[in-house]
Amino acid sequence: MSSLWIITLSLIYLLVLFGIANWAERRAVAHRSIVNNPYVYALSLAVYCTAWTFYGSVGRAAESGPDFLSVYIGPTFLIPLWWVIFRKIIRICKVQRITSIADFISARYGKNRALGGIVTLVCLLGIVPYISIQLKAITISFSILSGHQPLATQSFWSDQSFYIALALIIFTILFGTRKLEANERHEGLVAAIAFESLIKLFTFIAVGLFVTFGLFNGFTDIFSRAAEVPDLQKLFVLPQEQTGSWFWHCLLAAIAILFLPRQFQLTVVENTNENHLRKAQWLFPLYLLIINIFVLPIALSGKLIFGNDTIPSDTYLLALPLHFKQQGLAFLTYLGGFSAATSMIIVECTALTVMFTNNLLMPVLVGRPSWQKGLGSSGGSFVLNARRLFIGVIILLAYLYYKNVSDKYSLVSVGMVSFAAVAQFAPAALGGIFWKKANLVGAMGGILAGSTVWLYTLIIPSMVSNGFISTDFLTYGPAHISWLRPEALFGLESMDNLSHGVFWSLFFNLIFYVCGSLHFGQSALEHNQAALFVDIFKYDTSYERSVAWRGKALITDIVTLMSKFFGKTRAERALTLYARRNKLSLQTKYADPMLVNYAEKMLSGAIGAASARIVVASVAKEERITVDEVIDILKTSQELKTVNEELTRKSRELEALTHQLKQANDKLRVSEQQKDDFLSTVTHEIRTPLTSIRALSEIIHDNPDMELSQQQHFLTTIIKESDRLTRLVNQVLDLERYETGRYQLSKETFSIQTLISESINSIEQLAKEKEIIIKTSYQGSLGNIYSDYDRLMQVLINLLSNAIKFCPSQNGLIEVLAKVENGILLISVKDNGPGISPELQALIFDKFYQAESKHNRKAKGSGLGLAISKKIIELCKGDIQVQSTLGEGAVFTFQIPTMMS
Repeated sequence: MSSLWIITLSLIYLLVLFGIANWAERRAVAHRSIVNNPYVYALSLAVYCTAWTFYGSVGRAAESGPDFLSVYIGPTFLIPLWWVIFRKIIRICKVQRITSIADFISARYGKNRALGGIVTLVCLLGIVPYISIQLKAITISFSILSGHQPLATQSFWSDQSFYIALALIIFTILFGTRKLEANERHEGLVAAIAFESLIKLFTFIAVGLFVTFGLFNGFTDIFSRAAEVPDLQKLFVLPQEQTGSWFWHCLLAAIAILFLPRQFQLTVVENTNENHLRKAQWLFPLYLLIINIFVLPIALSGKLIFGNDTIPSDTYLLALPLHFKQQGLAFLTYLGGFSAATSMIIVECTALTVMFTNNLLMPVLVGRPSWQKGLGSSGGSFVLNARRLFIGVIILLAYLYYKNVSDKYSLVSVGMVSFAAVAQFAPAALGGIFWKKANLVGAMGGILAGSTVWLYTLIIPSMVSNGFISTDFLTYGPAHISWLRPEALFGLESMDNLSHGVFWSLFFNLIFYVCGSLHFGQSALEHNQAALFVDIFKYDTSYERSVAWRGKALITDIVTLMSKFFGKTRAERALTLYARRNKLSLQTKYADPMLVNYAEKMLSGAIGAASARIVVASVAKEERITVDEVIDILKTSQELKTVNEELTRKSRELEALTHQLKQANDKLRVSEQQKDDFLSTVTHEIRTPLTSIRALSEIIHDNPDMELSQQQHFLTTIIKESDRLTRLVNQVLDLERYETGRYQLSKETFSIQTLISESINSIEQLAKEKEIIIKTSYQGSLGNIYSDYDRLMQVLINLLSNAIKFCPSQNGLIEVLAKVENGILLISVKDNGPGISPELQALIFDKFYQAESKHNRKAKGSGLGLAISKKIIELCKGDIQVQSTLGEGAVFTFQIPTMMS
């Protein structure tokens, strides 16, 4: 076929795609989006099927039989988890305006720009080879169809693949960088990709039908003929020695469907409705099934027809129609492969260039005040031009890689190496949405370690085989250290090269990720982002209100900042609409914190989370919240903590002290930890009502025209929170007096039965509200006791109140038992609640236990009641214990002498 005709028809096809994109975007402007459709969404995800699928799967099947299926079985096995994983990621990205996998990982770990830059560089290193095999596929198919084989030594000026690369640069720019969007969605691009998915599916089926039912008499005929050829019999089963590599191929494909930049772009960023995932969960696997039905028949047909000819198996799909003079079908096949390759290149380059500007270029530039000042209102144009330039750089790098490396490898082998690079994001990304303790050190360490091993075990060997590095490096290892051989690291020689590289890279990635997260702490921003990511469904509807930002930023500065990137008209319109929707005023001097957060989210969608945080920080200065009141209350505890720290330091220097002194030192260290925990928990418990009081007071102060009923509601809440704060402070001070021995019991003689009766009367109304029955049982004559009546009543009321909290409504039962034996009073309070597990029974008397426990008996309160009760009983020379079995309630018993000196 004439080269001119092929070029002309290819350009017409690209123009058709461009027309579809324009049509889709015009409909979006008219609020009649074609992309807001689950079927279009599912078809766009088929960008996963690139030239690797179109040509490489047949080549893989012709060499290894069913081994080619691993690339599709892996994603299919993962599909049931999409609703758990992708729905969460989509919600996070919508709330925080995240536009790429690099931005996603960066935002999770404190919006760290260095981490975003590392992810971007790893993507670039891993995806450029993948793009190169698309160029290779287009070039080879063009050469086969035109009959002009390129010369290996020709210059790039006479190289047809160079001009193909230039054409792809132009069309990728037209598709992917037409305008700067705050959410980086491209409706025209998605519509074009969905159309291309139909084209490649149709053409693959057309060739499959021609081969299976035109050249042969169906599937049975092909398989029976192939079974008669000894060399082809092996293609019907997976060789036993390949089962291990098959697992790693499946794993890589499952990870790739999540984190390949193009898949993240279309599955997450371009998603208009997360419910579309439900449809995609069965449509996408169905697409993979249909496009692979004819792979093995075509591969076997190529082997049967061409035999031992020099025709590469990767080209069977195109070579078979040409061999039988089917020029129209051959061109249709070329168009399908061209569609598969171009769709991948366009989306991948679009995603990569967004990552480049948002995570490498802009964080550097926006940190320079001089650059921001000189930018004026051209920020948006600058970003777009930078992205267009980088698209050219990416595709030209892919062209150079194709000419020097990937031209010597199969499509599948190069593709799997790219999958292995993307797999390095899995621990940080998946851990980031399910594990709150994961931190920046772990994420950065894991990705750097895994990527370094990937480069060493998978990229270095390809450079050796191409003559860039001596073969001795592979054979003997660096400096003849055999256990450092790239293909047999640490002496592991039983795995193929790809499986070996994937195993070691993910092993070191996980080790660094977990250890780094466990041994290092989080910054305040990391902690906040971790909560938002892991608990996104809890925070998504109140993100702006939940963020802990306090500071001042002029509204004029916020408008100016957004105008640099979106234009003044659009910036003012966006802020006005947001302020109206949230009942915020734009007439004040300073911006509301919600407005500042919204501006940062808008900018995140255009220039990335890290860059947005930098530019917003340049105009919004945060202030710290003081806790002087808390420090005053806990002054004594802090002084004791300081003393303990000094004693601990000195004790380490005295190695010659006796064993008794060592034990005392251990006790001091335990005491120090207890004081640390005490200080931290009290600060948190007191700060909660203080924050509520302050917030409600500010609302009343800033809204003098507030309705009286609303004002009364807020004032009632303030009074309740003040009472709560007073009770908590009194409990803290009481507990401190008990612990320091400064409290003196007020002793008197009183009736034990009267003590119990009055205690029950105090909480009787609470029991009636839950329809709980309280029974008393006395053994023998109780008589009188000489002790502190008020404090013992406090203990008994606390035990009864706790029992009421945990008893079930309507059928709850509390039994109070009392007896006196040998001058000792024993009182038990038994409930039929859920009970307490044995390992936690010794902890419930600790200070603030309830506030931190995850046990099922957790209830509202300060967590000091039982701790105070225990101190009172100990002051009365007694003891308090608990006995419980899960599901059978709990029994609290205290005993004290009836006569105290």
